[in-house]
Amino acid sequence: MQEQDDLITRARTWLAEDPDPQTAAELAALVEAGDVTELADRFSGTLQFGTAGLRGEIGAGPMRMNRSVVIRAAAGLAAYLKAQGHAGGLVVVGYDARYKSADFARDTAAVMTGAGLRAAVLPRPLPTPVLAYAIRHLGAVAGVEVTASHNPPRDNGYKVYLGDGSQIVSPADVEIAAEIARVETLASVPRPESGWEELGDEVLEAYLARTDAVLTPGSPRGVRTVYTAMHGVGKDVLLAAFARAGFPEPVLVAEQAEPDPAFPTVAFPNPEEPGAMDLAFAKAAEVQPDIVIANDPDADRCAVAVPTADGWRMLRGDEVGALLAAHLVHKGATGVFAESIVSSSLLGRIAEAAGVGYEETLTGFKWIARVEGLRYGYEEALGYCVDPEGVRDKDGITAALLVAELASKLKEQGRTLTDLLDDLAMEHGLHHTDQLSVRVEDLSVIADAMAALRAQPPVALAGLRVASAEDLTRGTEALPPTDGLRYYLEGDYKARVIVRPSGTEPKLKCYLEVVVPVAEASDLTAARVRGQEILDAIKKDLSAAAGI
Repeated sequence: MQEQDDLITRARTWLAEDPDPQTAAELAALVEAGDVTELADRFSGTLQFGTAGLRGEIGAGPMRMNRSVVIRAAAGLAAYLKAQGHAGGLVVVGYDARYKSADFARDTAAVMTGAGLRAAVLPRPLPTPVLAYAIRHLGAVAGVEVTASHNPPRDNGYKVYLGDGSQIVSPADVEIAAEIARVETLASVPRPESGWEELGDEVLEAYLARTDAVLTPGSPRGVRTVYTAMHGVGKDVLLAAFARAGFPEPVLVAEQAEPDPAFPTVAFPNPEEPGAMDLAFAKAAEVQPDIVIANDPDADRCAVAVPTADGWRMLRGDEVGALLAAHLVHKGATGVFAESIVSSSLLGRIAEAAGVGYEETLTGFKWIARVEGLRYGYEEALGYCVDPEGVRDKDGITAALLVAELASKLKEQGRTLTDLLDDLAMEHGLHHTDQLSVRVEDLSVIADAMAALRAQPPVALAGLRVASAEDLTRGTEALPPTDGLRYYLEGDYKARVIVRPSGTEPKLKCYLEVVVPVAEASDLTAARVRGQEILDAIKKDLSAAAGI
């Protein structure tokens, strides 16, 4: 009974200073109803601020995304920036079109202004890469993007960048979290009604002018495209970028063209999820373009689909990553090509053959963007950094431009993206990748699976002996510690498995790769069949070993 009374008391204390009438009414109803179960869930702790910032379901209480949580996070960030010697520095704020995003952006600007920093807010919901660009362009000391990217409609998030234009990494996350924890009450956080700058379109125009830099002057621009914004904020910026570059205007998937935080046509607004591309493929069947391009809701990711004899096929992120690498090599790119450890080893083969630098990092563009001398970076979750001097993060707009340029060049030669993938398989072996991804309601399922694999590591997968098993929590010579497991399997297929919890969603993710040697073009079909057979067998054995 005492525990229940304490819970109600904490809820009433939170309610007393909730600045949002909507979440205040929601919490008041729970208190009035004495809904102890729901209150316990919302007050079981606080959303943890980490290298991904904050992300969670919108609602009342410290375990939800709401204005109270955001104000505390902004106050913690402001205190951190001042402690780092950035008092009076500029913080630029961007936001997407999700529920509460504009409110969270305004609260952030108010807190920064009240703390003695300068704040500037982008003029409307815009792609995350525009915010990442604006930080460096405006000489800001930090940036905040309010977005939950491709999470379900009920979620929102808070992503923090520092002045180099890259997302935060440790120890900044721990130090910001410590400052957040010091915020006792919202009343202690000054929040003026004005004093920050509302930016116009100048930053967007500068970003669009910069997008031209990824293309070769005079290159072919003839590819015909179907495009979906997945109910997000990408449409206007992508259309403007394509128009500036001289590509034919993409045909829009009308049902998904405008921002809509309800994401009514998809179960999950992520091009990788089953069914998310169905409307785009239906439009493609109608108008017969050369390629289909999709952005996720905040347009930092880019998906590509190609026609096949059986309809349209989404390319894997690893396939697009390899295609863009090959295209950049052909354009004479120099510097370092980088990818996360969960991405295909094909990039390393391409880089080695081209004589350019290559580096592996932990998962996430917060790591890829920090690679010294970076020229190109990608990871398999549809993220591509093709202009690191402009945007030190994944950018679904410039990636789409580069894909369109490559497809246009191949079209002029009577070839396709699929043909180039075949060329790469002939040269480097067929790098066949797949993923076992398990979405859970109870996060303990993920912890139990990781514990099971650590307690009793598999000795063989798909009949191939596990040659080495690494627990990445210990770190390696090249990588800092992370929660993950990596297995290399014996045999000619160079099979590799990485298992890790998602950093942004309630998922356990297992990344699989085999490399099937290919002697002649006529071997490609059989190689793909063989590769998928091995990956399917690995999935089955890994599921059993992890108890999922």
